[in-house]
Amino acid sequence: MNIGKNKAGKSALRLTAWATSAVLGWGVVFAVPMSANAQALTPDQSVDDPLALPTSGAAPDRTAASAADAQATSPVNQASSSNADTPPNMRLRLDNVDPTTTSSTLSDDLRRVNSREPAIDGLRTRAHPDRADAQGIPLGTFTLRPSVNQSINMERNKTGSTENNRTFLQTDLRSTLTSDWDRHALTITGEGVWQKNLSGTGAEQPVVTINADLRLDLPANTTAHVTAGYQFYREDTNDPNAIAGASKQSAVNQFSTGLSLERDFGLLRGTTAVALTRTVYSDAVLSDGTQITLSDRDQTAGTWRGRIGYELSPVIIPFVEADLGLAIYDQTRDSNGYARSNQSYGGKAGVEIDLGEKLKGELGFGYQHTEFDDARLASIDSPTIDGSLAWSPQRGTDVSIGLSSTVQPSTTPGLGGYTAYRLTSTVSHQLRDDLTAKVTGGTIWRDYPSGSAANETEYDAALGLTWGINRYLDLTGNIGYQLTTRKAGDDTRQLQAGVGLTVKR
Repeated sequence: MNIGKNKAGKSALRLTAWATSAVLGWGVVFAVPMSANAQALTPDQSVDDPLALPTSGAAPDRTAASAADAQATSPVNQASSSNADTPPNMRLRLDNVDPTTTSSTLSDDLRRVNSREPAIDGLRTRAHPDRADAQGIPLGTFTLRPSVNQSINMERNKTGSTENNRTFLQTDLRSTLTSDWDRHALTITGEGVWQKNLSGTGAEQPVVTINADLRLDLPANTTAHVTAGYQFYREDTNDPNAIAGASKQSAVNQFSTGLSLERDFGLLRGTTAVALTRTVYSDAVLSDGTQITLSDRDQTAGTWRGRIGYELSPVIIPFVEADLGLAIYDQTRDSNGYARSNQSYGGKAGVEIDLGEKLKGELGFGYQHTEFDDARLASIDSPTIDGSLAWSPQRGTDVSIGLSSTVQPSTTPGLGGYTAYRLTSTVSHQLRDDLTAKVTGGTIWRDYPSGSAANETEYDAALGLTWGINRYLDLTGNIGYQLTTRKAGDDTRQLQAGVGLTVKR
């Protein structure tokens, strides 16, 4: 009996030892790869601190670690030959998910068309990152990022011998609503500017802008964009179509909508888009209180655009583009008896450049022809140049340049319109972690047909500073200068400066 008990006890000991060895062996399988990537933290470092992570220069030798893993796990895995066929990416096969399938068994991250925003330089994101921008307000599957800026400003306007100075309060409301969906994306942006004169004389310039863009990720490498927008603004006194001597210029309401389709055909890329814009003008008020009706300027305009690009390489894509336009005025003839409805067509050729986040843009040269219903209005034939460039020469510095050529209608008797050539540029530089400087500049050349005396050029330059007091509060300051030179008439000079406080969430 004692012999039997001893044998049973030894068997139990052998079974217990075998089970313990198996558990320890499998523990080595999972523990060794984890320890190969681990790094000791100093007492003043936390797990969420990105500086505590290993850098590329101090990365462990994964080849040596793999060899150590194989040597440590070899005795344990001899009894199971099926593990030899296990693919190396075991991390992706947790919960019995096969990354090679495309069915609904894929995880949410693998099914997503919209990839999550990565951390800077691939570092792990802290639980509470110390970033200058606010994190926003979660609203279901959307994120709302609002901001309010309250500023006090000084403005000086001088046209010829006439000078108007004013001090005014300005409130800027800005908000962005973005979706976080696996597929498709919706972005809604809004901006409002309200001004109130405290002293002096000068026109208040309220602005309201709302834009929505719904991106649809369709099959066969096709992307659709459905857009809609609304804009309200008061016509600038320096605008060529403004009413001279008016104490209150016309308020403009503009409604827009559009649809575009983009598709890749291998080396070819095709885009087609249609857009519709409705513009309504209110009455202008003279200094004596007389109202001038401007309903004869109300119009509806539609455009179609088509583009074909050829991918010489992922970096360089030449393209050709054609466009058609039609503008129909509500009234057949304006107050001066001119029929200003018009048709236009044009085209351009250019090249797209995409070097990633460092350099991206396009440049195109073309020709535009606009013909009016009234034979007394000369057609507008003008070369066009359009382009955009986004360049980041170093971290914290961003440069953007824009070029555009558009045909604008005119209210001057005998003139159908003019071509506006616009150049804009912005340089933003982060002087410190909490201090950013922005310099903007640009020019607009308004070219009328046949060298009209109405030609004029506008120059703009401004400097702004933003000090991030904390994540939710910024102190802003800006100063700007604008000069408008006219071929016939007095030049206009405008100087504006202000300081404000921005609250954001």
